[in-house]
Amino acid sequence: MSPRALRIGVLAGEASGDILAASVVSALRESGCGVQLEGIGGPLLQAQGLDSMFPMERLSVMGFTEPLARLPELLRIRGAVYRHFRDNPPDLFLGVDAPDFNLRLERKLRERGIRTAHLVSPTVWAWRQGRLRGIGRAVDLMLCLFPFETKIYADNGIPAVFVGHPMADEMADTADAGVARRALGLTDTGPLLAILPGSRGGEVARLAPLFLQAAQRLRDSVPALQFVLPAASPERAAQLAPLLTQFPDLPVTVTEGRAREAMAAADAVLLASGTATLETMLVGRPMVVAYRMGGLSWWLVSRLVKTPWAALPNVLSASDLVPEFLQDAATPQVLADAVLPLLEPGPARDTQLEAFNRMRADLRCDFGATCARELLRLVAGETTAEGVGG
Repeated sequence: MSPRALRIGVLAGEASGDILAASVVSALRESGCGVQLEGIGGPLLQAQGLDSMFPMERLSVMGFTEPLARLPELLRIRGAVYRHFRDNPPDLFLGVDAPDFNLRLERKLRERGIRTAHLVSPTVWAWRQGRLRGIGRAVDLMLCLFPFETKIYADNGIPAVFVGHPMADEMADTADAGVARRALGLTDTGPLLAILPGSRGGEVARLAPLFLQAAQRLRDSVPALQFVLPAASPERAAQLAPLLTQFPDLPVTVTEGRAREAMAAADAVLLASGTATLETMLVGRPMVVAYRMGGLSWWLVSRLVKTPWAALPNVLSASDLVPEFLQDAATPQVLADAVLPLLEPGPARDTQLEAFNRMRADLRCDFGATCARELLRLVAGETTAEGVGG
């Protein structure tokens, strides 16, 4: 490598991307590579020396309507970032997640001869596979968090490499339930179920009553069973409070945040489909997964999504490892019946936990160092067999 600092353009549009990008930059520095950062990021990237061109929060939009309302500002920001790097080409541009924003920017920069990489694959394996053509024009290298993702890129002639998942690196092999219970002020003994109905208001409105009804049925079967329910935010805690008054006999401990501790404290977890299923898997607790959405959204999703599974452990294992119940299939009795055998040792519980141990090991690849190595190879113009298709 040249003795001069490597100039890296980076764009992280939300807190999770800021965490990932900062880990990669830190690993680059630890490898002995000097790094000069330019672009947009949050406090962690700024601590690594980035002078963010715009506040990262201006890019943090969700849903369908908010991006449309903010479209003029988002286009203005993307245009300014493009012109900056067009006029001052970096050695590498790294877009982190935020695919609708980053991939278009990456394509334009790549057309100018700038090497581009994208960290966190869009879910092309689940839906909108037509995006692959555009991704192929946008990136020189896709950095994938899951091993199964690289095949679809290899099949489409797009360089991709599996870099592991940072969450797998940071977690111990076995979470200590006793330590977690004491930290949450729960009793050390007796069966405990963690209930996670999601982090968004709509999710909680649809799933929390369903989960609590299932909990009531479980309590009838296991009188000693207790429950812990982490509220994702003060708003969700306020939303849950009147609902819990409808279940006065249920011993439910509500925590504000601390979802991972609640998972670790529990014997099993009943939760909404989403990234929390990966976290539960890595914590090493058996689970049952459910999800409900509005009728129109379900009609659209059921026609667009190509994968047969919603829960990430099932996607990773390509099997029905974890019971999952979607839309009308999610009923209180069905959920209770699925959770019951997971509360104590037995074949249903053991099958999940053994698979979770294998998948946790598979996801541990020293994420930051692996990303740093692959990016340095890209800058040096190197290609390797493992870099395409994992």
